[in-house]
Amino acid sequence: MGSALHTRALFGQRTLLLTTAAVPLTGWTVHAIALHRRLASARRDPLTGLHARPGYVQHATRRLTRHGDKVMLVFLDMVGFKAVNDRLGHDTGNALIIAVAERLQQWVGDDGIAARLHGDELAAVLTCPAADRDQRLEQLHHLLHQSVDVDGQAVDVAVSIGASSPSDLNSRDYTYVLRGAEGAMYEHKRERTGLYRIATPKHAGEPTVNGRRLGRTGTTAHPLAPEDLR
Repeated sequence: MGSALHTRALFGQRTLLLTTAAVPLTGWTVHAIALHRRLASARRDPLTGLHARPGYVQHATRRLTRHGDKVMLVFLDMVGFKAVNDRLGHDTGNALIIAVAERLQQWVGDDGIAARLHGDELAAVLTCPAADRDQRLEQLHHLLHQSVDVDGQAVDVAVSIGASSPSDLNSRDYTYVLRGAEGAMYEHKRERTGLYRIATPKHAGEPTVNGRRLGRTGTTAHPLAPEDLR
């Protein structure tokens, strides 16, 4: 009888030890799952559902490394967006961003990903041979420049488009290729001619003014002396 009680006591102690050990392990598992979900959600823009900047950087960098010259980065900026917000309200502004995001996602399809980088700045990365690039960008321009119905009111949309590829910039570096697309987009925004701009090394190396690319708020499109450039 004493032996049986001793055996049950040992079994109970072992069970307690195992249960006690399982508590922090289970807690860590729950924490890890929650952390993973927060990280995943952080890679998505809450307004549009597109990838946010961290996810875009990851996908674009990987694609540039794997596919090189066949990759195209696209940088977009909505024209006159602040005026829309001021005149029609932020709800209408959000509706326009959502509509442009949906169209960008539709255009990218299974060839790549679409992202919202900041405010009314969006981007995409996709696999697109050079021979198909102009046709694809023309499709994007026409798709984006359709008016958006907001509560029964047709609101016009205008978007500046810049695109870049390692084949034009002789580099697969993500930062350099994105700067090319950004610089091409701001040139398109300034000059307001054509449907889009294709980046050259000049666009990728374009200087900034007070940390901003030419064409952004707080900069000037007029030529500056070298000592004025930052």
